[in-house]
Amino acid sequence: MEAYAVIETGGKQHRVQKGDVIKIERIEGEAGSKVTLSPVLAISDGASLKVGTPVIEKAKVTAQIFEQMRDKKVVAFKKKRRKGYKRKVGHRQEITQVKIVSLS
Repeated sequence: MEAYAVIETGGKQHRVQKGDVIKIERIEGEAGSKVTLSPVLAISDGASLKVGTPVIEKAKVTAQIFEQMRDKKVVAFKKKRRKGYKRKVGHRQEITQVKIVSLS
């Protein structure tokens, strides 16, 4: 089994392995720069699993930013029948695409 980690970023938890490319909520940085993703909630070396209470202090996940972009549009549409009421609102979330470089 491969080594993996569970990280929390943008209010969401992600299970990542070395070499994974994931989309997370926007973090500061230019394309090509390296960032440290924390907190790390759990980490496995392939044989054993270490779970934090609630985080693992010395564990870190390093990632490289691929690009800053916007996600697909999410449309919220409200309607009340026979009342002539319609509301359409769109939203595009700012996201960062990163590649996981190392787990330590």
